[in-house]
Amino acid sequence: MRHLSCFFIIWGVSFWGTAWVHAADLKVIANSSVAASSVSADELKGVFLATKTSLSDGSHVEPVLLKGGATHEAFLKEYVGKTDSAFETYYRSLVFTGKASMPKALASDGDMVGYVAKTKGAIGYVSAGAATAGVKTLEVK
Repeated sequence: MRHLSCFFIIWGVSFWGTAWVHAADLKVIANSSVAASSVSADELKGVFLATKTSLSDGSHVEPVLLKGGATHEAFLKEYVGKTDSAFETYYRSLVFTGKASMPKALASDGDMVGYVAKTKGAIGYVSAGAATAGVKTLEVK
C-alpha cells in the first residue's frame, strides 16, 4: 500500500508539473528584422493560428514552435488558447485543405534562439531563463 501511495505522489508531481508554467515564465522572441518591439496577444494568436502573416507594423513574420514541454504547453494555452493536441489537429486541417503548412518545430530553447536569429521574420518563444543573444524579445500586450 505504501508503494502505491508513493507511485501516485510521484505520478501527480510529474503529471501536473507542466501545468505550473505560466506566460510570465516565457519570452516571445523575434528576428531582428521584425520592427516591432511589442505585439498584442491577439496578433500573436493570429500569427500562430496562420490567420495573420504580418504584425500591425507591417513586419512579415513566420511562426516557430518548440516541439513540446512545459514552455510550449504554456505558450499554446496562454496565447493561442489551445492544447497541444487541439493545435496539431487545427494545423492538420489547414495542411489538408492547402491553406497553410506546419510551422517549423524545434527541440530546445537553444535551437529556437539560433533559428530565430538567422531567419528573417521568425517569431517564437523560449523559457524565461533562456539566453536570447542575437534575437529581440517582444513585449506581449
